[in-house]
Amino acid sequence: MNGDLGAYMTTSTLRGVRATADPAAGPAVPESPALPAQAALMDDDFIAAGGHPPHVHDFHQFLYPALGRITVSALGQDHELSSSVALWIPAGVVHSARFSPDAVIVVETFDADRFTLHCARPAPVNVTDAQRLLLLGRTRASEADCDDPAVFAALSAGHPDSLPLPQPVTPAAAAVAGALTRTPGDPRTATEWAAALHTSSTSLRRAFRAETGMAFSEWRTRLRLNHSLALLDQGQLVGAVAARVGFVSTNGYILAFRRHFGRTPGAYVREGHERSA
Repeated sequence: MNGDLGAYMTTSTLRGVRATADPAAGPAVPESPALPAQAALMDDDFIAAGGHPPHVHDFHQFLYPALGRITVSALGQDHELSSSVALWIPAGVVHSARFSPDAVIVVETFDADRFTLHCARPAPVNVTDAQRLLLLGRTRASEADCDDPAVFAALSAGHPDSLPLPQPVTPAAAAVAGALTRTPGDPRTATEWAAALHTSSTSLRRAFRAETGMAFSEWRTRLRLNHSLALLDQGQLVGAVAARVGFVSTNGYILAFRRHFGRTPGAYVREGHERSA
């Protein structure tokens, strides 16, 4: 399935989660991805323009707001989606969603029996220009095929462990983001970037905070960590990776990696070797 919010709201395989023991208690989100036995089928009318309560699909879903924002809640975690961050939702995972008033939503669905998703939990995707063009092009197609293997491969192409990284849209902030994406090791501070772009550092920092939801320094750290994943996968040494993506010290890189990924770079590499063994 693909299309805008209207198309998304007519999905016929939504199921609402409602406890049969106490129907008045309202929807509840289970702690595991499995569909609870007491789940009851519900009519599509329960979906409102501003979102929908907990429900589950029997297919994998790729959810992308071409405009506006979506907040998806699943397994005790909120995922903030924007025009640069989409979300894979595996089949069988109970989730709810809230839409901003201007949200235009593109949805792609894939048969869980035919397609193996790389994740068991909802996984954010940093949408590339090529993926965005593919998704928007399919909304204009009169007969876009569902369960298209080429589309599934294209939407699954990003690194599965990448941190969500919303992109700023203000010209100066977008220019900095683009330059850092090409050269993550660039050591310039927000003040130095602002001077180079003939704007104020306050305006630049404010743009990153307002448009990405994080400070410039945090955004840059996440970018560098994302770039480091591919280098680690290539077998490069931790110290060399840290220097290449712009960390001042190897220890600082290790601490940042553990804070965001829950393990050290060395443990990440070992896990990769075990998976491929």
